[in-house]
Amino acid sequence: MINVYNYLPKYQQGLKKTLKLGLDLDDFLRLVHREFGLPPWQNFCLVTTDRTVVDHVKFKELQDNSTLYLLQSEDQDLPVAAEEVINFVPHYNTLIESGTFEYFAEGQKSLPCSLAELVDNSLSATAKNTGVRTIEIRLLFDKTFGKPAVVVLDNGCGMTSKQLNNWAVYRLSKFTRENSAFESEREDYTRPDPVPRSLNSDISYFGVGGKQAAFHIGNSVRMISKPRNSPDVHELVLSKDEFEKKEKNKEDVYQGTILNRKPGDFSHITHEECFLQDIIKEETRKESFTAVVITGVCHDHINYLKDDFHEWTRQLAHIYHYYIHGVNGNHKMDQSQKSDVSPNIDIVVTLREKPPKGLRQKNLKEVQDDLQTLYINSAVDTFEFKASTPDGGILDGILRYHPFLYDKETYPKDLNALQAPVEEDDDENQSGTMNRARGKRDIFECFWNGRLIPYTTVSEFDWCRRPNKSTLPLECFSRFSGVLFTNDKFRVNASKQKFMDLELKLRHKDNLFTPVFNIQKSSKNRNIQKEFIQWLEKCHSQFDKQVKFLGYETTVKRPDVSIKKSQYPWAVFSTIELDGKIYKAGDLVKSQKTQPIYYGKVNKFFLYGDHDGDVFATGGEVKITRVPEALYDNYTRIIPISKIDRSATIESIKKYIETDIDKLPAKLGVTWPEGNPLPQNAIIPAGTPLGPLAVEILNRNEKSISSRINTGGQGGGIRLNVGLRIFFHGPKEVKQPKEICYFSAQYVPTHGHWFKKNESLVNLGKYTLTLKAELSDNNSKTSYGGKELPSYEHKFTVKEGNAENFTIGPLNPTLRIGVPFSIPMQMTDSYGHPTKPPPNLKPVLECSDLEVSFETMGASGNSFTIKGVKIIGKVQNYQQSRNFDLKVTLPGLKKQTQTIKINPFPGNPHSLLVKPEVKPVKVENGNPVSFTVEVHDEAGNITANSKQIVRCQISELKLAVIDCSSTGTGQIVTEPINLKIVNGEPQMLQAKFDMPSQKHVVAITTELKVMPSCRVSRMELFCEGEERLELKYKEKIQWQAGGMLENLLFKLYDESGQEVKVTPKIAFNIKVNWTGDIDQKALMMGRLPDIQVPTKVQEERFHQVSYRDHSVSFSFTIVPCPDEPARLKATVPENPVKLGETVTEPIKLQLVDRYDNVTNSLTSDCVRSMAVEAEGLDKSNIAFIWEESISSVAVSGIRFNSGPLGTREVCFSYGDYTEHINFKVTAGIPSKLKLLSGPEMPLQFLNGTGISTPFVVQLCDEWGNPSPDQRVVVETRASPSTVKVTTSVTSQPVDAEGKAAFTVVNVKGLKGYYQLEFVGCFNRKPIPGPHVNFNINPDPNKPVTLSVNYDTSARFLAGDTFPVFSVAVVSDAGSAMTAFKSADLSMWYWRGESLPRPESAIMLKCSKPMENENKCCYYFRDKKIPQSVGMYTIQFSLRIEKTEVLFSNQINVNVVANQPFKLGPECQPQTPVVSYSRDIANRTLVENMTLKIMDQYGNPTGQNLKGKVLVSIKCPDGEQSRNLPLLEEVSTFQINLKDGSIHIKRLAIRENSPGENGRRYILIFKPEVAMPPTSLSPFELPFHFYNDSENQRKVSELTKKKDELTVNYEKVNQKCSSLARLRELLTKNVLDANKKEETLKKVLEESKIKVLQLSSIQNIDSLLREKTAEKETIESTRRRVFPLSNRSGPDILGKVGHLAHISDEDASWVISWHLSSEMDCVITKTTAEAQRIFRNEHGRQQVMALDSIYVQPGSRPLPHIKQGRELFSPVGNPLYARNLLIYTTEEESCELVFKNILGNTILMDDIESATNYRKAVIQNKNYCPTILTRDGNRLHSSGKFGGAQNKAPPRDIVKKFGAPLPQSYYTLQKEIELLIQYRSTLEKKKVEEDKRNITIQKLCEIQQEMEKTKKELEEIERQLASVRSGKRGPKDISEPSGLMIKRPRQRSRDTPERF
Repeated sequence: MINVYNYLPKYQQGLKKTLKLGLDLDDFLRLVHREFGLPPWQNFCLVTTDRTVVDHVKFKELQDNSTLYLLQSEDQDLPVAAEEVINFVPHYNTLIESGTFEYFAEGQKSLPCSLAELVDNSLSATAKNTGVRTIEIRLLFDKTFGKPAVVVLDNGCGMTSKQLNNWAVYRLSKFTRENSAFESEREDYTRPDPVPRSLNSDISYFGVGGKQAAFHIGNSVRMISKPRNSPDVHELVLSKDEFEKKEKNKEDVYQGTILNRKPGDFSHITHEECFLQDIIKEETRKESFTAVVITGVCHDHINYLKDDFHEWTRQLAHIYHYYIHGVNGNHKMDQSQKSDVSPNIDIVVTLREKPPKGLRQKNLKEVQDDLQTLYINSAVDTFEFKASTPDGGILDGILRYHPFLYDKETYPKDLNALQAPVEEDDDENQSGTMNRARGKRDIFECFWNGRLIPYTTVSEFDWCRRPNKSTLPLECFSRFSGVLFTNDKFRVNASKQKFMDLELKLRHKDNLFTPVFNIQKSSKNRNIQKEFIQWLEKCHSQFDKQVKFLGYETTVKRPDVSIKKSQYPWAVFSTIELDGKIYKAGDLVKSQKTQPIYYGKVNKFFLYGDHDGDVFATGGEVKITRVPEALYDNYTRIIPISKIDRSATIESIKKYIETDIDKLPAKLGVTWPEGNPLPQNAIIPAGTPLGPLAVEILNRNEKSISSRINTGGQGGGIRLNVGLRIFFHGPKEVKQPKEICYFSAQYVPTHGHWFKKNESLVNLGKYTLTLKAELSDNNSKTSYGGKELPSYEHKFTVKEGNAENFTIGPLNPTLRIGVPFSIPMQMTDSYGHPTKPPPNLKPVLECSDLEVSFETMGASGNSFTIKGVKIIGKVQNYQQSRNFDLKVTLPGLKKQTQTIKINPFPGNPHSLLVKPEVKPVKVENGNPVSFTVEVHDEAGNITANSKQIVRCQISELKLAVIDCSSTGTGQIVTEPINLKIVNGEPQMLQAKFDMPSQKHVVAITTELKVMPSCRVSRMELFCEGEERLELKYKEKIQWQAGGMLENLLFKLYDESGQEVKVTPKIAFNIKVNWTGDIDQKALMMGRLPDIQVPTKVQEERFHQVSYRDHSVSFSFTIVPCPDEPARLKATVPENPVKLGETVTEPIKLQLVDRYDNVTNSLTSDCVRSMAVEAEGLDKSNIAFIWEESISSVAVSGIRFNSGPLGTREVCFSYGDYTEHINFKVTAGIPSKLKLLSGPEMPLQFLNGTGISTPFVVQLCDEWGNPSPDQRVVVETRASPSTVKVTTSVTSQPVDAEGKAAFTVVNVKGLKGYYQLEFVGCFNRKPIPGPHVNFNINPDPNKPVTLSVNYDTSARFLAGDTFPVFSVAVVSDAGSAMTAFKSADLSMWYWRGESLPRPESAIMLKCSKPMENENKCCYYFRDKKIPQSVGMYTIQFSLRIEKTEVLFSNQINVNVVANQPFKLGPECQPQTPVVSYSRDIANRTLVENMTLKIMDQYGNPTGQNLKGKVLVSIKCPDGEQSRNLPLLEEVSTFQINLKDGSIHIKRLAIRENSPGENGRRYILIFKPEVAMPPTSLSPFELPFHFYNDSENQRKVSELTKKKDELTVNYEKVNQKCSSLARLRELLTKNVLDANKKEETLKKVLEESKIKVLQLSSIQNIDSLLREKTAEKETIESTRRRVFPLSNRSGPDILGKVGHLAHISDEDASWVISWHLSSEMDCVITKTTAEAQRIFRNEHGRQQVMALDSIYVQPGSRPLPHIKQGRELFSPVGNPLYARNLLIYTTEEESCELVFKNILGNTILMDDIESATNYRKAVIQNKNYCPTILTRDGNRLHSSGKFGGAQNKAPPRDIVKKFGAPLPQSYYTLQKEIELLIQYRSTLEKKKVEEDKRNITIQKLCEIQQEMEKTKKELEEIERQLASVRSGKRGPKDISEPSGLMIKRPRQRSRDTPERF
């Protein structure tokens, strides 16, 4: 098309026309004339937008969408602007050359990155695969199959043609592409949910990488894809040659074609691409796939892909490491660290080259040397952290520590990275081999959505940089590697080579890095730098290993360590191996680089950490004891192990020690300078002087050491003093003498150690003088270096002098008046030493204010005693104290007088004093009396002693007791004295006081005079009427029932007989028991409240008047008596009464008063005057019988023989008295059955079906009345017997209405006619009933059988695919049914031929239908045959309903073995353990083992195969050994294979066979068969070789036990998985129950029920009972009911009065009156039912049929409203009367009834407002219906009102509509329902929680068992490792065995594998 703008004058300027391009220039010009309406002569110039005139040549060059102008001339100005359509499609070089720049920009190998782009697309495509995700890179470089090609295939979702088109569009990202041509089928991009490490496979992103990669690898790409659930394959080819060709031909470069074809069709493939035929043939086996086929691969790329196969596959494995191995990566050494969920991703690389080079294939999972695998497996600990950005960016990070081990760094080497140079060690370094492990490499590799971004690394973060003051060695910060995982919120470039903003975002100040603990929880409250440094310190201390520590002893806590948390644990070792030397405890060593240099012996070695065995580690400390110990005082020092001088010799150390021994002191030299030496054992008087002394310290050569020990340190060594000590032994020698003095003398040149004279020895006894050398700094220390310093000892004795003084000994602390005591005294010399008293001493005693005397005196040894001292006088009482001076004088002594203070107390009890002392003591009657009692000693002091009990005894009163033990005094208060005062005369009493425990104290008697009181003591009552009636105490008074006892008066009297005036206080204390409402003013006037006499003669009432809580009271009883007769009363004992039956018990007639009290007024003659009347009453047997004993008449013979059921009024009469009673007449004896309703006739059934409409049968008496006798049982009978009719119940009693309903659930039988009969039974007598006829037809919609077809000739090979089973569902009519879903059909199979299906049967689902299959059948295709051979049973099932299942006949099939695949044993042998001993048993590898040719599932096959089996020994894969063990005969031998089997009796290694001790080898049995169907896999049996039998035996036992535990572990693991799945299901159920509980809680809270009170089932039940009781209370509350009995039936609605309720009382009254003629009308649903009732009731009953009623539909507004607005404002609240009705049954039917009978009747407040309303309506020319008023008036629609006929009668006469239950009733009902639901939910929740808890408990037990088994396995692994290495195994069983062995080569060899 060409756009033409017209700019010619006189035309519309700028008019645009779009004209067709396919013409020549002449035709085009004619078209221009015609379209723009130009005349033929009009000339114009046709030019392009660049003003080039268009001629024939230019016209041919015009392209589509070109723009032309119509101008007058080519240089004409444009009067208006014009728009020109342009195309700016990029050149195709943008597509084919973009990858070259992207992948070569970084200067490294580009092919792995370009291949990764294609793998990215495959990972995204397979993201939703449920099975294994397979991605294969095929390198097809065998030219015999065509030109070289690189093919990337996956089993992902495939692409539709539209999606393939989107892929081809350059830079069309997933966010903008359209997935469908139809809007309804388009799917917007949804960001995946967050997953660990962001491994969401969402890495096919920008619409760039796939095309860049393809054209970087080659020059042509073919996309082949088949989407899931599609039968078509879509194919697109993009080629550089094709682009160039299109450009050359001026075709649309970016336009191509998609080839849509069927799978497997390779007819379009040329010979040079014949390799594609094999790829296309594979399509038929794939449900969906995508293949990227790249050809035109350049030669350099081919060479690189072939020659560097290992390198670039290693790089790919690095890029997709975490997709291949899971979130935790490839843990080769520690299986427990592997990811819990295997990623199920297989990325396989296949290289096919021209023969003879073979096929090379590698699964990237098998790559074990990619950098991440090396990082993971060389790390010993990890530090995880998190970070996030405000835009949703999530970053997970891991740091891994690579320790220094033994003699080298373990940080993985990267050949492409630079290493840091080795630095020189400083003094702190402990090994000269340390260097920077990481070198100059950055710490962090970066992964985006789980895949590596290769050219972005992060050097470090601030928090992981080495702090300035760090104590950690610098090299520790070079021993960790890191990895960062980000989501797609961090942008990468289009080729995914670099991050664009990673470091910028991560270094933002708002980002917070938080450490992660327990893998899942991150802590925002922790400082990440602090946590990182702590982690690094832990790694350094625990894992860096340099020194070999041996001889582990214990683990201790070291308080000497300054950091408290580092004090524990420290492992103690006895030996280390350092620098090739062994250092043990006790060895002599010398230190280096210490101040001073230490010479000593090793005590022990310390290593921080929880170690319990030999270990390599860096650091460590040694404890040294300096020698000689005596010189250095056992001084110990802990220094780093690195400070040991490894160059020092033992001889030089010992020589240095000998020179130090002469520095030690040996003995003391003592002299007496003043010549007064003290002889040994001398006896001297007290006070004799001792000294002076001079002392010198000598060495072992008796040379003075100048009183110092020279230790060689600063300060001149250890200075010594000499200490002088004198020890006092006492008069007798004791083991522990007392030190009485101590002096220390320093060394004085030329004098030595000088001690002055001592004159202080005055104590008597033996003494010891000691001199001892002491340390100057610590005088108390007399030993040094573990030895005592030299000493000197001297003994002597001191004795006492003459007596010169005395001291008074302690006196009795409780001196008492009049009680004798003694005064002891002690005699002493001048120094206070005890001595004998002088003879003839005469003491003198004096005491102030007290008389003192003594009896005798005596002496004994050093003591003198004055005896019988007695004190008499007044002292203070017990609460006060006073001191007295007692002076004792002994004449003749140097100091003869001593004075002491005494504080005597009162003495023993002697007499009683009672107050008041006046006689007699007066007391008012009724009051208690009080006495004060004092207990005195002999001096008159009040005394307090134990058991001072004083009693007071008054006749006729209880004994009063007071305890005076604590105070000596007390107050006795008696109980109130209540004596009978006669004539007001006082009474005399005596009170006796005594002390029962003190018989010597004389008793005292006091007189009491009891005076009369003025209190109220008596009450009198009387009644003032026409006569004064005095009431007697407890009198029975007869009074008329219902009467009033009035004018009741009372008087009060005191003890003297005087009347007591009633005061307000007295009146307040007067109470009566017949009322609580007392008039206090009336009481003050002596008037009591009136008494209401009961209305019933049986109700005798007790009455009491009391004063002050019944202390004074008066009581009497009132007995009611009957009044005059008021009415005749009939007592009915039996109600209801059956029609036709006689009332069994007589009716009693009595005359009663107005309160129903029997008056006994009847006589025996009254029976003649009595009569009875009632409707339908049979009077033939009625009799009136006089009963004199109870004054009543008994009426018998009452019987009703006709009339309606319901209430029947009976009238009894006697004279002027009448009595009306109601009998409820019920139906008579049941005698027949009637069919009330049922299904429509004629009745037809489909075979096997029923009908929902029930048959309703009514039980009737002989009069046809419904009988509700529930003793009658109704049953159904079908005839003839060939038909089976299943009803809802076979037989049942009738219900409360006499009805029985039977629903025919199922009818089975042949086609034909049948009969169903209803029969009743009553007291074993039949009751006839109706019968109905029906016929049966077959059901075409009922499935009866499953028809199964399959290829019966097919063989069932184990593990193969079942043949296709087609299942047809056959109906009852014999036709095939197709209405069922495929999911309703299932296929079951189980092992064996058992008839019932076992629970272990396996279920398979029905396959989806295919287009070419028969639609009448369901198909089961591609179902796997079991892998074990044997007989199996197959059965198909169809689920018709939830509980109904249809099964097919069982099919028995024989599953046979598949194709031969391998050689295997009948039963797996245990791992052999052999040695080269002479005993054949220790050399036996296998014994009695049978090997058979098996299929790949282990089933024996190939019974017809023959050949041989080669037996040999090899090393495990990847290992080499020069010494392979030799078999008994030769290194390799063969066994003949017969019928696919061989039997080996014994196979052993040769005696003294070569082999490496502890090495693992493999015994290979390789089958060779002449014509195998496939190559057969050999059987490999690993075994262990040892060079001694003991190790062999141990390993054999351990291996056997390990195999058993491994099998048990697998079983328990499966059980654990099952319980885990059950736990998840139960957890879901609990969550659902919680959700339902929360929903119900909200509803309950909306209902204002306090949910917090419903915490338990008991609380809910309690509330339910409360609510139910409240509901029942409302139900039982009496309310208004319609009095007439209702009528019911299947076609009966009921009587009008029962069809509605009205809550408003006034409205109910007036509406019921208005409808009074309609209230008993029976409403029926059908006219036929109305006619039946009319006939049966002989026209007496009103009836109305619903199907004969018509009312105008809709509802009209009130007359004063027109078109939605009021014509006037009415008063009186008008509304339609029917709006007040609340219908009780079918609402629509009831509304129809009342619209018909009540019409538009209006209800208003009063007649005045009604008349005014009618007037206003008429004035507005509207019709006004009848108006009722709440005051009982009626205003007819004719306008008439007033008169008796328009005035409602009294309310109690009108039979009114019933009142509805209150709204609270329905609220309660709703609340009860909610509570029941809530209770049920809680019960279900508890059941589910209990199940879940039990499951969790079982799961924990299983997990504990698993953990126990795992620990046992680890222990066996440890023991195996110990036995194999010949050393002590590692104790840390949390690590796999072998990790502690020194050389990696040995670890690889010795680490056991799990077989």
